[in-house]
Amino acid sequence: MRSIDYEQFREFKRHNGATIINVLPAQSFEKTRIPGSINIPHESANFVKEVEYVIGGKNLPVIVYCASEACDASKKAATKLDEEGFTDVMCYEGGYKEWNEKIPKAA
Repeated sequence: MRSIDYEQFREFKRHNGATIINVLPAQSFEKTRIPGSINIPHESANFVKEVEYVIGGKNLPVIVYCASEACDASKKAATKLDEEGFTDVMCYEGGYKEWNEKIPKAA
């Protein structure tokens, strides 16, 4: 697992084709949804299998995120994926909060 910052997240989101996964509970997804992301809660019993199915294999890029740096759900999710043999796991630790603060706002 590698941690990525906002600029790296933007680049991967735009050019890399990485699957972006919000790992918070389903009831939090709409409040913390980054466009283009999907929701697979890290506490789901089938989290690892669901991620593998959605991204198409353990060797494809995946970015996990949660609410903010104060939230450790993305780190836990990334660790689970690493332990299960995923080879290109990125953790956007700033999460929704940082993304929401830095995206250009409409005038």
